[in-house]
Amino acid sequence: MVTTRFAPSPTGYIHVGNLRTALMNFLIARKAGGQFILRIDDTDPERSKEEYVDAIKEDLEWLGLQWDRVERQSARLDRYAAAADKLREIGRFYECFETPTELDLKRKKQLNMGKPPVYDRAALDLTDEEKAKLREERGGYWRFKLDQERIEWEDGIAGPVSIDAASVSDPVLIRADGQVLYTLASVVDDTEMGVTHVVRGADHITNTATQIQIIEALGGTVPNFAHHSLLTGPQGEALSKRLGTLALRDLRARGVEPMALLSLMARLGSSDPVELQDDMGKLIDGFDITRFGTNPTKFDVNDLYPLTARVLHAAPIEEMAEDIRAAGVPDDQAEAFWGAVRENVETRKDIAAWWTLCRDGAKPVIDEEDAAFVAEAMGMLPEGPFDGETWGKWTSAVKEATGRKGRGLFMPLRKALTGMDHGPDMGKLMPLLQVIRARD
Repeated sequence: MVTTRFAPSPTGYIHVGNLRTALMNFLIARKAGGQFILRIDDTDPERSKEEYVDAIKEDLEWLGLQWDRVERQSARLDRYAAAADKLREIGRFYECFETPTELDLKRKKQLNMGKPPVYDRAALDLTDEEKAKLREERGGYWRFKLDQERIEWEDGIAGPVSIDAASVSDPVLIRADGQVLYTLASVVDDTEMGVTHVVRGADHITNTATQIQIIEALGGTVPNFAHHSLLTGPQGEALSKRLGTLALRDLRARGVEPMALLSLMARLGSSDPVELQDDMGKLIDGFDITRFGTNPTKFDVNDLYPLTARVLHAAPIEEMAEDIRAAGVPDDQAEAFWGAVRENVETRKDIAAWWTLCRDGAKPVIDEEDAAFVAEAMGMLPEGPFDGETWGKWTSAVKEATGRKGRGLFMPLRKALTGMDHGPDMGKLMPLLQVIRARD
């Protein structure tokens, strides 16, 4: 069975970069009729917070990315300890004692000598007596001993990848305080949970190389890896400083529709054009990981709003009824109201503003050269309530009386009634107008 996973750390809110990873893994699993696991990476007890676990679930549910099961890494510490013991038994795990300052000095010396800043494996030369003495002074941390050979795999996006393990430091898997790090926990989980496909960012490629050796050392099956490109801003700038404003909950608060966001993220960075889909099934059917490239992918949050508007323009009254009722629109006017304003709604927040205009009227905008014309036209406006023919009959009568036509006829009257030079079809809007301030 095809099995994928999304493994966020509950140390903050998930953002568009996280979503890209989650969505690709979700779509692969669903297209194959497989399993999608939500795996909470909460091995850091100080930084992990339950409120973020809840927020992650809430954001995924908002988007319709429903998982098949939830796993918590904090509940699997015994499995990581067992894997560490196995690595020790086969001679692939060794204890080190350098402080961060000492490691930094080593790296600087290597760079000054023109050498790659790779850990020198000095800990392998320590005697048992030296290790015992060092343990009395400080905690020891644990590194995986890489076989210094080329690590190769066929990446689902990047194609053939080959990394020389001799150019990579032996990865630290357990910190001096005993905390299990992502590299070990992820390998153990992927192996024991039967994960078959792993899609993640291109910044994990070197990490993948070391994980392949760890998986093989533990006797596991290496999954299919694919590394998607990283997102940049619209000018190619790093998104890292802006990710706080690109959290999914912030986009939701700003009115972005789920299908607008999903439709963009399911195609962004691929050779296929972005196409707004109206349901998850079409999104799943149209997804193809092989269509994605490795070049940095530009993301502009402003691209989400035209897509959001298109989602709402196509939304039937049944889907909008709750929002329309919340804006104060009486149920018996809801269908007519939505039919009139839907093409002028960019986000759901706009609904209330249009109803306020209908209910309370708008401050008229009247250009000086149109003042006499508007006054004459208002004198010809029949008393309400208006119907679907009011606008046409009224403007025809005004045209005959004043000689005005086209934009010179319609625009001053729209501005006088709505305070705007754009908006819904006035024939549909007029029956909803309860107050005409331009009469005053």
